[in-house]
Amino acid sequence: MPTTRTTEEKSAVPAAQTAAVLYVCAERSPTAPGLAAERAEREGRAFARAHDLALVETVTDPYGEPDPMQREGWRRVRELAAASEIGMVIIRWPATLAPEANHELRYREVNALAEHGVTVRYSWAPLASDSGGLR
Repeated sequence: MPTTRTTEEKSAVPAAQTAAVLYVCAERSPTAPGLAAERAEREGRAFARAHDLALVETVTDPYGEPDPMQREGWRRVRELAAASEIGMVIIRWPATLAPEANHELRYREVNALAEHGVTVRYSWAPLASDSGGLR
């Protein structure tokens, strides 16, 4: 599955809203291909609505590469952060950034975004109510 981007309506983000990007990188099940990505996108959009975020773009990468900087879509997220176009990245859960075996890469990426004032929040219900801390 190639990297895909969906740009949301490009109207000006109201001052009261935070511009956010939804990042989806989900494993494809052989029995239900696309289901995990669909759920992640649905949850991310619901999270954005519930928190009054202006979703400016949805970026999707194929699952499998453990290093986020080796993924075209994640590099796009970093570009948006560096250009001050977003204030938040919505992901489903920590493994979206990097698998447990490479958990240190999560910290690298979250810290890189934080340098631009961008936070990462989880859309999966058990983590969504958390203060947004990295796991």
